Amino acid sequence: MLRKIEHIGIAVKDLAASNQIFEDILGVAPYKEESVESENVITSFFQVGDSKIELLQATHPDSAIAKFLEKNKEGIHHIAFDVEDIHAEIERLKSLGYVMIHEQPKPGADDKIIAFMHPKSSNSVLVELCQDRFKK
Repeated sequence: MLRKIEHIGIAVKDLAASNQIFEDILGVAPYKEESVESENVITSFFQVGDSKIELLQATHPDSAIAKFLEKNKEGIHHIAFDVEDIHAEIERLKSLGYVMIHEQPKPGADDKIIAFMHPKSSNSVLVELCQDRFKK
């Protein structure tokens, strides 16, 4: 079951400069900066009410973020939804005919396990499912 928008991911070229922009807009500093080596990115997170903004900067030219920025300007890369049971959500979506990029969850940033739906299945919107890595 989807519970809320977990975060909106924004692809950026310069994390430090983008952090400053969002600090100015939101009036708070990011609560976390983290390297996700499996995705070749550095991320920072801002808390906005019950949701978050994730800024993503590529650390390698072959990363998904670098490829996104080659084709697009900086901007919204994906929308992530917090789910109660990521395995059940993956199976539910697959049973409805949606194509998953990840058929099994993998470690993500901010203590989450994640799986992405292929944007061809969702009106060109990259959808991420997120679940706390350590269920409460």
